[in-house]
Amino acid sequence: MIEPFDDTYFMQKAIQEAEMAFEKGEIPVGAVIVIDNKIIARGHNLTETLTDVTAHAEMQAITAAANFLGGKYLKGCTLYVTLEPCQMCAGALYWSQISRIVYGARDIERGCINLKTKLHPKTKIEGGILEDKASDILKRFFIMKRNLN
Repeated sequence: MIEPFDDTYFMQKAIQEAEMAFEKGEIPVGAVIVIDNKIIARGHNLTETLTDVTAHAEMQAITAAANFLGGKYLKGCTLYVTLEPCQMCAGALYWSQISRIVYGARDIERGCINLKTKLHPKTKIEGGILEDKASDILKRFFIMKRNLN
């Protein structure tokens, strides 16, 4: 039996957020936060729109989830994000005490894994879910940007 609400399902929702960022000319990273198989927050990069370097998809989703839950801790929640979190976002995720992080594509240069950013001891992280799709949208975006310049 196929579980309708699995990691692939929720990563697809994060990819839809990334597509929205792409359409706005933002680096296409999308995120959703889930608790009990229910999406409680969505976000995508808005750094250009808001002229705010902290307006990453994860930060938008963390704020929305905290508002939804009425508290700053995201225990029992899973973040689905199309790109491995950066150091800044990983720091915010540490403080949120999120239970699980699932990412699509690795960010070898700026991601939290190679930079050895600490996550909360109870946070589990795993990647590679729909990695090709998550990677493809980023590649398309940067090819388009290069062709415009």
